[in-house]
Formats: sequence, structure tokens, C-alpha cells
Amino acid sequence: MTQESPARRESTDGQDASKAARPGALLAMLEEAQAASPGAWLSPEALLGIARALGVPPARVYALATFYPELNLEPRGAHSITVCRGTACHTKGSLALLRRVVRDLGLGRITESNDHPVTDVAGWITVRTVACFGQCALAPVIQIDGVTHSRVSLARLTLLIQALERERGA
Repeated sequence: MTQESPARRESTDGQDASKAARPGALLAMLEEAQAASPGAWLSPEALLGIARALGVPPARVYALATFYPELNLEPRGAHSITVCRGTACHTKGSLALLRRVVRDLGLGRITESNDHPVTDVAGWITVRTVACFGQCALAPVIQIDGVTHSRVSLARLTLLIQALERERGA
């Protein structure tokens, strides 16, 4: 298990157990803990701390943390690229976009059914997929650092990746 920072422990240990009765309290605490974490992730220690703070079983915390794709159980890169794999995006070429991202960033191989995020060794970038962004009329859709790009072609994707890499080199 990884070592948790004292500041991180303090942020979950000091929570009021009465928050558990508030609808959405668990999700809110997970989001807050992830936002406060270097690498934007939820360590096993953080999950246990939240369970203790809210007085809920750790299994309930883990179930919620694994349900939402926005919540991370592994450290993420400083930048992120998310490729939509929904039906509309798939038929418009999102698999080719996903393969290009992984290839151009040197992240190894990724399969069509892979929904596990891939982060480079340096922690610079994470590539992940999402079932649907809900923007089917604009397919294929990707997000880079939370900014949505629609009707993305392979050529446009290459330009977007080059812009990210220029930022890294600056």
C-alpha cells in the first residue's frame, strides 16, 4: 500500500460523520479527496478514511468509486485524453482515434474492449475511454484536459497531440 500524506489523512479524518445522512455526501467526499490528491486519484487509504469518516462500509465506498469513470483508483497524468467509444463515435472512427493517440504518445497497445486508463511512465498523460459523452451528433468526440473536441479526424487529432507535446517541451 502507498503511504498517505498527513494532509490527506487530515482532510478525511476531520470530516463530520453526520454528512453521511446528506444525499450525495459520499460522492462529494470522493470527488474532494481525488481533487486534493497529487495524481488525482483515490488511494486505498483515502477510501478507508472516507468510509470511517462517514461511518459506512468500505465496500460501499469502493463500489461508488468504481462505478463513476471520473473517479480514479490509480494515479493519473498531468494531462488527459478521453476518447468516446459510444456507438455513434465508434461508427465514425473513434477506435482509429484511440489507436492513434496510444501510438503517437508511445503508450503501447490498446484493444477495442480496453476500458482501463493508460498513463505514461513519467505521469505526463493518461488516455482513457468513456462509454458516451452524450454528443452523438458531433461524433467522433474526444476530450483533452476536459475540453471537448467534436468531429475529430485523424489529421486534427495529430494537431491536437502536437499542441500538447509542444506545451510539454516549453
